Amino acid sequence: MELGAFSVSLAVKDIAASRAFYEKFGFAVIGGDAAEGWLILKNGDANVGLFQGMFDRNILTFNPGWNGAGKPLGADFADVREIQRRLKAQGVALEMEADESGEGPASFVALDPDGNPILVDQHV
Repeated sequence: MELGAFSVSLAVKDIAASRAFYEKFGFAVIGGDAAEGWLILKNGDANVGLFQGMFDRNILTFNPGWNGAGKPLGADFADVREIQRRLKAQGVALEMEADESGEGPASFVALDPDGNPILVDQHV
């Protein structure tokens, strides 16, 4: 099952300090708005989202329909609702579900056995 682009979404206390820190590791901002409390940084194939005041915890994030550069894949990708159906059929409990009746942007959240949130967030 193809989940799309992967990133780690970090709940940060000071977005400017976190940005400066990750830039020392070679990350560069490719998206977001620091004034709104979020930035997306990239280094090679690694993506890190910095989110101030939006989440309580760090989150593993997958974006169906996007490649690792944050670019749309076109029409050839597994829709978030299909991924959700497959996981539910395998007995995965969801904390939040995507509306099955729609199409386009939607998301769902599952927790791994250790309570780590996994967000599958489709923007296209």
